[in-house]
Amino acid sequence: MVFSSFAPVAAALIGFGGLAAPHVPESVLQLTMHETSGRVTSASLTCDPTGGTHRHRDTACATLTAVDGDFARIAPHRQKCTMIYSPVDVTALGTWRGTRVTYRATYPNKCAADSQSNGVFAL
Repeated sequence: MVFSSFAPVAAALIGFGGLAAPHVPESVLQLTMHETSGRVTSASLTCDPTGGTHRHRDTACATLTAVDGDFARIAPHRQKCTMIYSPVDVTALGTWRGTRVTYRATYPNKCAADSQSNGVFAL
């Protein structure tokens, strides 16, 4: 009966063999915004499943899913922005469902970047 104390440990270890591997995201992007002031903001975004450090990751993933990851096809959302010219450069690097993504754009200001990217660059 000495080995009976190992039975629960052995059962637990055997049970771990049935655990599924974590789901690897189909899409992984690094989004960056460079302001004229020198400030750089960056966020990671994963979709399928949704995750990362992006503040509005659900909205960003929904936007990109609707255009199959093609940033050029994103329809802007209506939003009032000031007419202050303070350009921001944005980049998106990574993969979208196995396809390499390299996107760069310049917007007149942060608000325009948010509006014209439908929340993807709401960093």
